[in-house]
Amino acid sequence: MSLVVVLATPLVGAILLAVARGIAARVLHLLATVLTAAAAGAVAVQVSHAGSIVALGGLFRADGLSAWMIGLIALVSLLAAIEAPHTVPSAAVGRFRPLFHLFVFTMLLAVSTDDVGLMWVAIEGTTLASVFLVNLERSRASLEAAYKYLLICSVGVAIAFIGTVLVYFADIHQFGHEAHALRWTTLVRLAPGLPPRVVELGFVFLLVGYGTKAGLAPMHTWLPDAHSEAPAPVSALMSGVLLSVGVYALVRFKTVVDLSGGPEFTQRLLLALGLTSIATAAVFLWAPTNYKRMLAYSSIEHIGVVCLGLGFGGLAGVGGAVLHVANHALAKSALFVLSGRIRAAYGSAEISAVTGLLGTMPVTGGLFLLAMLAIMGLPPFGLFVSEVLIFSAGFQSGHGIVAAAGLLLLVGAFAGLLRNAHRMLYGTPAPAIVDVPGLRSAVPTGLALLLLTLTGVAWPPGLAAALDHIARLLGQ
Repeated sequence: MSLVVVLATPLVGAILLAVARGIAARVLHLLATVLTAAAAGAVAVQVSHAGSIVALGGLFRADGLSAWMIGLIALVSLLAAIEAPHTVPSAAVGRFRPLFHLFVFTMLLAVSTDDVGLMWVAIEGTTLASVFLVNLERSRASLEAAYKYLLICSVGVAIAFIGTVLVYFADIHQFGHEAHALRWTTLVRLAPGLPPRVVELGFVFLLVGYGTKAGLAPMHTWLPDAHSEAPAPVSALMSGVLLSVGVYALVRFKTVVDLSGGPEFTQRLLLALGLTSIATAAVFLWAPTNYKRMLAYSSIEHIGVVCLGLGFGGLAGVGGAVLHVANHALAKSALFVLSGRIRAAYGSAEISAVTGLLGTMPVTGGLFLLAMLAIMGLPPFGLFVSEVLIFSAGFQSGHGIVAAAGLLLLVGAFAGLLRNAHRMLYGTPAPAIVDVPGLRSAVPTGLALLLLTLTGVAWPPGLAAALDHIARLLGQ
């Protein structure tokens, strides 16, 4: 029942918000977000006790990985919804609210269905729902970014459809018209008997297609434009969890391919694209002109790190990758939320226009500094721990050269981020800038940073067991 509720709440909220106005719309917006988060918490509790839950005859299903993703989507959407009144233009709020909840619904649907075809539809739905959010300000730059996003991601998802068809062909060619042949549970059960070469060919198409949605280089070209032009709460959702939805789809198919022909094929591809993504980000992070584009390239870097963890494999590699997804979601959503406040105060997203941030906006600047330290992977924040897990798995699994190359590239990305953060945080304070949100509005981002500290210093009870469970679920 909770699985149906977690899907129905944002969908009903989007429908009602399409006609609601005034105070009713504000209340309904927050109520739908809070109820979605509560339902996501209920799903996590049920999955922790039962292992998995199903609804509507098995069409919807949540296991450990699904519950993990549902919880992240709900948490980041709650942070983004609370921040929206500060950074979304009042003239666009009426369009923002229903599209926001429709966007959340499509992401939740993608990670909670057991049907491969419905997941593909949901991921395409995330593009259609969010493209209007990217163009919310209706400027020339946002229109161009939205068009580029729609074109590239739609082509990518179409390529993923070819990969899905190839996997389905391998399924029916080997076993005939098996009942529910395109459900994850069926594919995993039948995977050892599937023809490896056909499934591997399908994975190549899936990696290009869903890798485009995940922002993996060289399919990443839509990401910096879309994330830099979207309103801050939308950027938080896109960078924090939308990219991870693309990774989620790849992980599910990786399990099938590994069971069919062994893990070596997917490992080579994921390690290659992971290194390419980190290298691309490191180059563009050195001298960006726009701080929202800087954060977007940082997302490409961290998705590359996640791919390295999946490629290294083992409990440490996959568990570290899953943890890194959560840590990145918390840190990057906080950073984009804070960047929206900075843009509203300074009237510009250019790095050169923002100086003396710690002096002019002490609350926002202080949180921005902490979040930047977190995204750089410094202790005591959780990204340091998840990166240690991932790269230790690389050295232990015999991929020492790849792990060493990844670490060197991370140093380059770290230097670029540190250089640009210093330019923004210090220097001559800009005149007449007021930190409008104040301490009360700092609570959501402060809680996100507190959670990052917990995953870096003292893991909450059950976290290690949950990561091990998800890693074993994925065949490690």
